[in-house]
Amino acid sequence: MVDLSRKFDVLVIGGGNAALCAAISARRDGASVLVLEGAPKFYRGGNTRHTRNMRCAHDAATAILTGPYTEEEFFEDLLRVTGGQTDEELARHMIAESKDILNWIVEQGVRWQPSLGGTLSLGRTNSFFLGGGRAMLNALYLTAEQLGVEILYDAEVVELEIERGMFLSATLKQGDGHARVRAATLVAAAGGFEANIEWLKQYWGEAADNFLIRGTPYNRGAILKLLLAKGVQAIGDPTQCHAVAIDARAPKFDGGIITRHDSVVFGIVVNRNAERFYDEGEDIWPKRYAIWGRLVAAQPDQIAHIIFDASSRNSFMPTLFPPLEGDSIAALAEELELDPAALEKTIATFNAAVRPGTFDHTVLDDCRTEGLTPPKSHWARRIETPPYYAYPVRPGITFTYLGTRVNKQARMLMQDGKPSANMFAAGEIMAGNVLGQGYAAGIGMTIGSVFGRIAGREAAKNAKN
Repeated sequence: MVDLSRKFDVLVIGGGNAALCAAISARRDGASVLVLEGAPKFYRGGNTRHTRNMRCAHDAATAILTGPYTEEEFFEDLLRVTGGQTDEELARHMIAESKDILNWIVEQGVRWQPSLGGTLSLGRTNSFFLGGGRAMLNALYLTAEQLGVEILYDAEVVELEIERGMFLSATLKQGDGHARVRAATLVAAAGGFEANIEWLKQYWGEAADNFLIRGTPYNRGAILKLLLAKGVQAIGDPTQCHAVAIDARAPKFDGGIITRHDSVVFGIVVNRNAERFYDEGEDIWPKRYAIWGRLVAAQPDQIAHIIFDASSRNSFMPTLFPPLEGDSIAALAEELELDPAALEKTIATFNAAVRPGTFDHTVLDDCRTEGLTPPKSHWARRIETPPYYAYPVRPGITFTYLGTRVNKQARMLMQDGKPSANMFAAGEIMAGNVLGQGYAAGIGMTIGSVFGRIAGREAAKNAKN
């Protein structure tokens, strides 16, 4: 049993990667640590349960990475996907710190494996967790417990006592009653508000009813809302998020990685009017896969269809749901409840615009369209080999970017611009400092691990002082 009458050095709210990195870091620096995970034990870990890799800078190839990935290249990739919407000082600090994370995370019991193949093309830049996100989480929890970190599950925080930028206590809902938890410092690592459909609707309107939530149903933004109400400075556009196109047949919550589609570059994407609406071959897939959720969200009824033919059937990583199939374009259209004539016209127009080249999905190849709007800049091949296939997709929200502003010490900043006295943040709840828009594969885990480690270290130091 956890003794809630005592005052802890560090209180960590959250139970995913960022929270555990903070808890372990603080405990290794001698602090007493309590972790409050709002989910039941089986569902612990938030979105980390569904992840599989992390992007870290490194100067040379390793046993599991095929080559160097410099700090400057990492920053250039971040600039490209965010369109420059990032705090450069904070982003460069994170990237520099990420070089140590590759080894530090292994010291906490996590193991790596070589990159998965297919359309990911991440063998040089991203390290994959052996056993996936759940195995990574289990390793971190085991290490935390062995170090003496105390953990409570089903621990819903309903109030934060904060005075003039100083955290004093948290109120915890327990059964029919409440308990007060005191700590010298606070680390908020409780995720975004992506599972709060009503909050999403404030910015997206009724379209949000058609969004699917890839991860945990427990990330409802309660801690974020409390912090902002208590004077913490907000950062980020509330409409920006990590959103990918996932199978429209996925469950409303917690579908995870197996509902994501990596097949876009092998075909075309049409909306319910059977019209293309974006360049499917704009850039290498790991740098563009996370724009498709927002693109589909802007389409009528928030639905789209990835269409390809038999020549591409086995070219990408399979997903949980099989594709829909038709022996002709018209038959496929009927299956998708699209206008057959409209889909036949779209595909005929696309096929006529394709210019031959040497197809290679791992590079920006010379297979393109000409005189077509929108174009397909790379990997364009005629869709002409039956049977024809399609995946229906909807926006799959991973996490939101509205969050708390922090400095390089992961310390939250107040609305007057001054650092809080004893409050720190890590992970999705502060990701908007780095991700103003866009996403690159694995960077969410980088943000969580790097700022979690920093937040724990700094919180422990603050508690001692």
